[in-house]
Order: sequence, then C-alpha cells, then structure tokens
Amino acid sequence: MDLLNPQLRAFTAVLEEGSFEAAARTLYITSSAVSQRIKALEDRLGQVLVLRQPPCRPTPAGERLLRRVRPMQVLEAEALADFLPEKNGPRRPITIAVNSDSLDTWFLAALAKLSQDHGYLFDVRVDDQDHTLELIRNGSVLGAVTAEPTPLQGCEVQDLGIMRYQAIASPAFVARHFSLGVNAKTLDHAPMIVFNRKDELQWRFIRQITPRTMAPPIHYLPTSTGFVKAAALGLGWCLAPETLVNEALAAKELALIAPGLCLDVPLYWQHAAIRSSTLKNMSTALQQAASTSLRSAQN
Repeated sequence: MDLLNPQLRAFTAVLEEGSFEAAARTLYITSSAVSQRIKALEDRLGQVLVLRQPPCRPTPAGERLLRRVRPMQVLEAEALADFLPEKNGPRRPITIAVNSDSLDTWFLAALAKLSQDHGYLFDVRVDDQDHTLELIRNGSVLGAVTAEPTPLQGCEVQDLGIMRYQAIASPAFVARHFSLGVNAKTLDHAPMIVFNRKDELQWRFIRQITPRTMAPPIHYLPTSTGFVKAAALGLGWCLAPETLVNEALAAKELALIAPGLCLDVPLYWQHAAIRSSTLKNMSTALQQAASTSLRSAQN
C-alpha cells in the first residue's frame, strides 16, 4: 500500500531497479503502466526526469525530485506503521551509502540491530568516504557515512568517530623495499595497492612523508578485506583499518612500513533533516556500533 502518488512510486522504482521492466515487476503492474506514470509526472512538472537508457538514471531535475521524495518515503512508512500496524508485508528498503572499510568493520552490526529491533530493510550503496555525500546530493540515498563534516542543505550531521589506518606490508616486502627507510625514493619504487581510482588514502599517507610527486607501481584491488591478504602475500603495501590488521600484525604476518605513522580519517553520519523515528533509530544504532570500532576525537 502506498500513500504517495503512484507516479512518484513509479519514478523511484525505475531509478532503484534500473529499468522500466524491473520497476514493473516490483510494483506488480505492466511496463506500459510504469511508462505512462513517469510520462504523466514529467508532463505535470514540465521536465524530463528519467534518462531512458540502461540503466535508467535521473536527469538533473530528476535528482532534485528524488532528493525530495526520499524523506517522504520514510515518513510514509512510519505513517502506515502507525495507522495499519497489522500490515506485516515487505517494507521498502532504506537507501544508505557507506564506505567499504566501514562496511567490512563496524557497519553491519548496526544494520543487524536495526533489522532485529525494527524490521528495517536496507539498500546499501558503497563508495569512497570522500564521495558518498554525492549520493545524498543526487537523491540516490537518504543518508551516508561520509568524511565531510559540513552538512548539505536540508541535512543533519552526527560525528561517528575516527577510523585509523595503518600502512602495512608483509615482513619480507618491508625488508626488500624499505630496508633504507620510508622516504621519497623507496616509496617511488615500492608497489602500492589501491582500492580504486577514487581512493586517495595511500596518496594522503605519502604526502605526510614527502611533498614530491610520485609515480609508484600500483595494483588496483577493490576489496577492503582483500587488502590485508594481498599485503600479507607480498603484493604491495597499502593502508588498512587498524581493526582489520591488528591480529595479523600480532602474528607477524604483517608489518608496519612506518611504525608510529598512521592516517586518521574522521567519519560522520549525514542524513535528511526530518523528524523521523526511523532516522533517529538509525543514528543511535550507527553511533553505538561505531563506538566499538572507531576512535573518539579525544584519543
């Protein structure tokens, strides 16, 4: 059951599912009906809202509308729960964004608690912590774990804590590449593991050591937990959250390439600024889960 205009429901379904056909399956209507609803909404607003190409994406006007609709969906779900508590059918997933390192360390504990306590479903999008905020800006998600402390217009921010990263490699790799220390020359020749081309962590760590422009050999490896294994196997050096490397360091499967030097990344939970019990519950659960893994600003 939907309280929102069926045209808005069709609009969000197309963008969430990526096609008119998939949206039709979700809504239990025909693809033609989805198309008619989208066209009627575009005619009402006088603007094209959806780029009709696989996968379907919002136009700039569609992004503005989507950002308005996301909070409305949460309030709709809460209203239905208040007035029709006997309806126990599937709920609409809450769209949120998170960086991969948080997802692989503390974030899942928060989702599990929210699901057990409140029955929430989630649609999680993964991106670098420096880029998750863009997913709020374009309307893709309702909230995001981000490195940006300044709230977007219409959003609120809560401090989660600091994720500390350690620069690691196998002991043999450290002996081979950094026997003369970690400096501009050795960093320029030692193979480096990077998550993807958005990942700036390794470069930020290098800038703590030298301002020189570097061109080291690079492996691109888009897996947070795989970083630790790849480093232990001698593929290269990289930065990884301390909670993922502490056991391997204690077992001497890994070594710090520069003991005493780390990289701290503050993380924040940023979400739409609406009076919502769902968002209040999420904020509480995320802060509690983060406190078990992240450092406080005072540490």
